[in-house]
Amino acid sequence: MSTFRLGVDIGGTFTDAVMMNESTGEIRLVKMSSTPSDPSVGFVNVIERILEESKVPARSVTYNVHGTTVATNTIIEGKGAKAALIATKGFRDVFEIARQIRPKLYDIFCDKPKPLIPRALCFEVPERLDFAGDVLAALDEEKVRDVARRIKREGVEAVVVCLLHSYVNPVHERRVGEIVREEMPGVFVSLSSDLCPEMREYFRASTTAINALVMPIVSRYLERLERRLMEIDLRAGLHLMTSAGGIMSSQVARQQPVNLIESGPAAGVAAATHLGSLLGPHNLISFDMGGTTAKAGLVEGGVPKIVPHFEVGSAAVSENRSAGYPVRTPVVDLVEIGAGGGSIAWVDPGGGLRVGPQSGGADPGPACYGKGQTEPTITDANLFLGRIDPEYFLGGEHKLNPELAVNAIGHLARKLDLEPVEAARGIIEIANANMVGAIRLISVQRGFDPRDFMLVAYGGAGPMHANALARELHIPKVLIPMSPGVTSALGLLVTDIKHDYVQAHIRPMEAVDFDKLTQEYQNFERQARDVLRSEGISESDISFSRSVDMRYVGQSYELRVEAPSRDLKPGDEGKLNAAFFEAHQRAYGYAETSEPTEVVNLR
Repeated sequence: MSTFRLGVDIGGTFTDAVMMNESTGEIRLVKMSSTPSDPSVGFVNVIERILEESKVPARSVTYNVHGTTVATNTIIEGKGAKAALIATKGFRDVFEIARQIRPKLYDIFCDKPKPLIPRALCFEVPERLDFAGDVLAALDEEKVRDVARRIKREGVEAVVVCLLHSYVNPVHERRVGEIVREEMPGVFVSLSSDLCPEMREYFRASTTAINALVMPIVSRYLERLERRLMEIDLRAGLHLMTSAGGIMSSQVARQQPVNLIESGPAAGVAAATHLGSLLGPHNLISFDMGGTTAKAGLVEGGVPKIVPHFEVGSAAVSENRSAGYPVRTPVVDLVEIGAGGGSIAWVDPGGGLRVGPQSGGADPGPACYGKGQTEPTITDANLFLGRIDPEYFLGGEHKLNPELAVNAIGHLARKLDLEPVEAARGIIEIANANMVGAIRLISVQRGFDPRDFMLVAYGGAGPMHANALARELHIPKVLIPMSPGVTSALGLLVTDIKHDYVQAHIRPMEAVDFDKLTQEYQNFERQARDVLRSEGISESDISFSRSVDMRYVGQSYELRVEAPSRDLKPGDEGKLNAAFFEAHQRAYGYAETSEPTEVVNLR
């Protein structure tokens, strides 16, 4: 009896399913509208349909992977769980102070992002460690119990624990976590030393708070999914795509939902990487244009570019750093803009044509859907210009209404004093210009020449715009996958189960104890083996990769370089420095080989 792998990707507009026969490699696919009010409904609907059309019993599915935007939407919409913070005495205002970087340097009316946790729910406990992790003031456990009881009276669902210098020595944080669980059975607890053992207090606190805010929501969502999967007799364990392009079990995801923030977009890059490995080109720019956003990623040498942090929030955009909430977890390097098929074209106060970031989403969608939208979108412009067959949208399941698109475009054209065809072309040209900017951000501003890469375009709208983008950027080749609208769902089936570990280890390179570095890496491997074995992975299928975050002494930020997979030994500092200098040259255009360097984090 054949067995099957199933991938389900939920986007802002459509929910996609891809099922692969593990014996023959045959692929079946289904695309249906998303259900924003409860994504789990769309998840089960698309599974039931693909099983019915394929005449495959649910029990034949042995591997089930899901890409989700639940965690992302929770933060963007400000609908996280009620949470409290426990911080070192004197540091309860970490979210109020945040950081000094301004989203818009010269905008005197610019507001900082709203604190993740209100000040009234931020509490202090007496304790103190120094920068080396030595105890300066013991933890006052009675005060911790008192704080936990106060938090309990507030009806809080989740507790964030972020103490000073806990990334070096987690002893106080772990004891606080134990006490909170004793006083508040069933509460969700997030410790910064478990999630983000790195320096920079606000970044660590922000990452831990986001994890706590989404833990109850993601946990309940996964419970609903697993209950409904059992109801249809699909018993394969549920796995989820992570922001770093790997897969984790639902049990791990419940504890670390912060790793799901960029779950869906990462799957598309994984698919592009897989296609490149099959066809030969290993330097790729992935371009995913769906119904709500467009996303660009970069693959060098067959490996997606991974960065150690990103931002999330309603104001977080690629062109405007520090407008969102920082998250210090590994993530596939993506640039995302509000330019999807449902992005709305509008006229600004100066009389100029703008496109996005507002979107019609799945409901009401573009005007041509006939669901009440009156403003034109990119999809309406493509339909107006004859680029979309109105009788074969979504494989012929969803007929489009060209007359509604004509009306919407005509209304916009009158505002601009243009002919309708000129307005439609203007919408496409502006959208293309925005997307070219996104690809430049992921390539040129990272030190890469797009002419050395192949463009892989997918998503429901990506292929219609790919040639124009490639022409503008002088990209020599474009690859359009078969069934590009479900490429991200395919990516769920061609990536590995993966977990990331990090530990701060701040030392000048000349003072590094390589035996201690080796011990840290061995500790990572022990932790990873335990988790992977619990997920059913055999020892022969486990592999590890190591890297080091480095910087010049005195620099504020670091670059990641690959480390040898063997045990490190004296003399390896030359190899690490050489790799760092090369990375610095690429990122900043220069490298001073005579300047001293230091290690910051081990990964």
